[in-house]
Amino acid sequence: MSDAAQQAASVAQVLQEAATAAGRAPSVHNTQPWRWVSVPQALELWADRSRQLHVADPDGRLLTISCGAALQHACLALRAAGWEPAVRRLPDPAHPNLLAQISLTGRHDPAAQERRLMQATEQRHTDRRPSADQAPPAQSIDLIRQAAVAEGAGLHPLTGDDLDDLAVAAARANEIGLSDPDQREEMGYWIGGRRATRTGVPDDVVPERPAQADVPGRDFGHPGTLAVGEGHARADVYTILFTPADAPQDWLRAGEALSACWLKATDLGVAVLPLSSVVEVPATREMLHRMLAGVGQPMLVLRFGMADPDQPPIAQTPRLPGERVVREGRFPKP
Repeated sequence: MSDAAQQAASVAQVLQEAATAAGRAPSVHNTQPWRWVSVPQALELWADRSRQLHVADPDGRLLTISCGAALQHACLALRAAGWEPAVRRLPDPAHPNLLAQISLTGRHDPAAQERRLMQATEQRHTDRRPSADQAPPAQSIDLIRQAAVAEGAGLHPLTGDDLDDLAVAAARANEIGLSDPDQREEMGYWIGGRRATRTGVPDDVVPERPAQADVPGRDFGHPGTLAVGEGHARADVYTILFTPADAPQDWLRAGEALSACWLKATDLGVAVLPLSSVVEVPATREMLHRMLAGVGQPMLVLRFGMADPDQPPIAQTPRLPGERVVREGRFPKP
């Protein structure tokens, strides 16, 4: 094999390893709605519409946010491995499902923080139980906010009347979701039961009863098996993750910011719970928009708290194997 061929094979291997690492990224209902395609000297991120929530997410906003989180994971994996990635977002108008393309611009000296965040990708998880009765340090929240800003988004903290309005919006979103038989069927497909497909949310990470909290979490319509304890999460910090506009480019950047925030929080020992139901319903999303007072467009609500040390570790949700999401080839069919 020639030197050029060896170098091309090495780059392809590095990119495929990054795509596999990106499989640990968070996604709505753990749908993992992405496909990675390895092309010469680059890696393409495609939306997998077969795993879109067509009832709860008809526009693909949450799907694209999920894919943005995978994109940030992949770029972090490359930097931690000693490579500098270059990203083109939405590079081909003729293929709207092609969300991004990553290429390598040269070697990179990984910082200790990048290695720490890479380790956080293996520790990050969603915990729907109440947090400890201890507020996250203000400095930690500011560092998490800076991580969002670095990815082109922002975090808006909610206090006072806005928190009351958020509680109303979350309860209303649950009510609307459960009253829709199509959405109940969709949730039933992705939530609970046996997870032979290695996607979706298994029963052991779904609370056995509604957790005590000022702002209700998503009501999945049936209980899981996760014990929630007696905590109330009174000390949690609620924020709105927002972007300047509300277009697919912004949704993708919101996902990158979500990933960066979550990994930074994990590194700092802060627990994160995303609340997506309030952005799925147009009426409650508009309530969030008003809370932002013209600053931007709401993408997600994020709850930050300190993990309760008396609670046992929570299981991580299953992940698709790399061969299911990474392949060589040309454009996938739409």
